[in-house]
Amino acid sequence: MRYPAFLENNGTIGLVAPSFGCTFEPYKSCMEAAIKRFEGMGYSIIEGPNCRKDDGIGISSTPANCGKELTEYYCSDDNDILISCGGGELMCEILDYIDFEAVKAAKPKWFLGYSDNTNFTFLLNTICDTASIYGPCIGGFGAKVLHPALEDTIKAFTGKLQQVSGYDSFELESLKDEEHPLEPYNLTEKKELRLFMGEAEMNRLPEFKGRLTGGCLDCLANLVGTKYDNVEAFNEKYKDEGVIWFIEACDLNVMSIRRALWNLDNAGWFKNAKGFIVGRPWAAWKQEMMGLDQYNAVTGILGKYNVPIVMDADVGHLPPAMPIISGALGTVSVENSNITIQYDLI
Repeated sequence: MRYPAFLENNGTIGLVAPSFGCTFEPYKSCMEAAIKRFEGMGYSIIEGPNCRKDDGIGISSTPANCGKELTEYYCSDDNDILISCGGGELMCEILDYIDFEAVKAAKPKWFLGYSDNTNFTFLLNTICDTASIYGPCIGGFGAKVLHPALEDTIKAFTGKLQQVSGYDSFELESLKDEEHPLEPYNLTEKKELRLFMGEAEMNRLPEFKGRLTGGCLDCLANLVGTKYDNVEAFNEKYKDEGVIWFIEACDLNVMSIRRALWNLDNAGWFKNAKGFIVGRPWAAWKQEMMGLDQYNAVTGILGKYNVPIVMDADVGHLPPAMPIISGALGTVSVENSNITIQYDLI
């Protein structure tokens, strides 16, 4: 696994928009506030040409423009790391316009984003054998007060994060809107993990270790069986370590979550699984349909592997979210309804 250099003091952050750009509120003000924050910390900012565009469908610009921007900014020496402007819907369509051979040949660089950005964070791992960071997009750093999860993310790309733990509470309803774009997280819900070994719910789980990868299930299921599905080779390369899959869902209901996991399972993606970290589902939180909920939607498919499954973890669309160094070797422990990931960058 290739690990990029960490962002140094007075380094340059490149902003790219492979999915949505920041053209309307609250995203526009969030990005501008984040830029001011990072500049105040001594960093320079370079914006890609699509960051303030909205002439695309489900993404900032045309697939060709987005793929060109991402390739050029990743390979450029003018910036040190890349942060995505936001998530979106159709980043998959830019993949034909990303030069993955150029990305593999380039000096590795941290790319930070989540949700639709799975289309690059995950493929950096599986196609380019390069680590990435699954975490908040640029707007998150524009909040009036940074939550510890956002501070942890800055530590992750500056090389000051050897391990990360979850947080005490989370947000179901955001206070952020057009008139209040910089509101911090609305932390009204107590975080309580649910732990499974196979399909059996447990009070405790053993420590588990493996190569971390994953992302948004909505995107992962879309990649299965395409020319961008390089998971078989990834599994083979890291078969001695095994894989810890981190998975979270955005728009999927509980039936869709189960179907998507069935799809990945039958494609052989999980054959070397050492454990699963499952985030709180955004659309399916506390949803029940015909005897299916967010828990047995997962354990009904993944339980057969008889490995630890940590559910309702701080990953994904219901913030706060731990920054996941995707591609790193991770050791996961759970105690007192909190999860800790120790990173080993080898």
